[in-house]
Formats: sequence, structure tokens, C-alpha cells
Amino acid sequence: MIRAITVIILFVCHTVCGQTQYETGMQKAFGLWGEGKSAEASALFERIAAAEKDNWLPNYYVALVNTTTAFQTKDKEQVNALLTKAQEAYDKADLISPDNAELLVMQAMIHTAWIAFDPMTNGMKLSPVVKQLYTKAKTLAPENPRVVFCAAEFDMGGAAFFGQDTTPMCAEVERSIALFNNFKAEEAFYPQWGLDRAQATLAKCNSEKK
Repeated sequence: MIRAITVIILFVCHTVCGQTQYETGMQKAFGLWGEGKSAEASALFERIAAAEKDNWLPNYYVALVNTTTAFQTKDKEQVNALLTKAQEAYDKADLISPDNAELLVMQAMIHTAWIAFDPMTNGMKLSPVVKQLYTKAKTLAPENPRVVFCAAEFDMGGAAFFGQDTTPMCAEVERSIALFNNFKAEEAFYPQWGLDRAQATLAKCNSEKK
């Protein structure tokens, strides 16, 4: 009996310690990212992902860090390296959590970064894929604010490019803000980004009406 209790205590201690290490590591990685140290943040998220083999979130953040960084550069080699790393991380996360609306948004963002980098080469090829990803994400999670906002934002980019009316997309952006305000994260470190971007986009929509 004593041996059994000892085993249980050791198991609980290991679980709690492991969780604490995970939380500490994730918080540190977010801190690095917030300081503008995206490469260091990505590397730490990768190390966490290697330890947390059944958790999709660390690889999700590897993909998110590298994709958002790719949007900020026009250097071909750097964009290729960043988006290749993002895609590899996405693929690992998708194996852990298939049919995940947050991951579908992430894949759409990776493709969108490629389009933004070279629209003439990648626009025709990847735009239909992005729209399919958002359609599937809306089916899986129609009330997810990132799904609603990012789909609208992508459609706005296409509409602006072709000189089309963006009013329907602006309405979706406004709807996403209400969804953001009522959104409850499913677990610790679950994605919660996007509200500030949605608010800025809606402000732009409103200014263009005047």
C-alpha cells in the first residue's frame, strides 16, 4: 500500500512539475515574442513542442511567429525560410489535432503570406485554396472570431484589388468583434489574438464610408 501511494505521489508530482515547466516555457516564449525576439521565441516554442508531443499549441505558435514575421519582410530567402518552418510546424500540429478551425486559419495565413510576397506568382494558385480553408473553418467553428475576421480580411484584400465593394466584408469584421468580446478560450494558451486588428480594420471601414 505504501509503495502504491508512493508511486501515485511520484506520478502526481511528475504531472504537476511537467505542467509547470510547460506553462513557464510558454510564458517565456510569449515574453520573447513580445520583446520582438521572434527567432528566439520560435526556437523555444519548438523545444516545448518536442517535449509536448500530444499538444498542438506549441507548434501552432511556431507557425504563427514565423508567418507573422514573414509578412514583415520582402527578402526572398528569409520569407522562404520562415514560411517553410511555419509549414513544417503546421503539419505537425495538424497531425495532432486534425479538423481544427484554428489550424485551418493558420494554414490560410501561411498561404496568404506567400500571396502577399509574390501576388503575381502565387495569387491565382493559392487564393482558391485559402477560400476553401476558410469555408471549412466556418463549417467547423462558425462562431470563432478569428475564423470570421480572417476570412473577411482576406476577402477584403481581394475586393480592394479588383475594385469591388467591401461593405459585406466590413459587416463580417464588425460581427467578429462581437464574437471576440464573447470568446472563451478552451484551454491555457489557446489562441486569443485578433481583436485589435479587427477593431483597426473596422475603423478603416468606417473612415472610408465618410
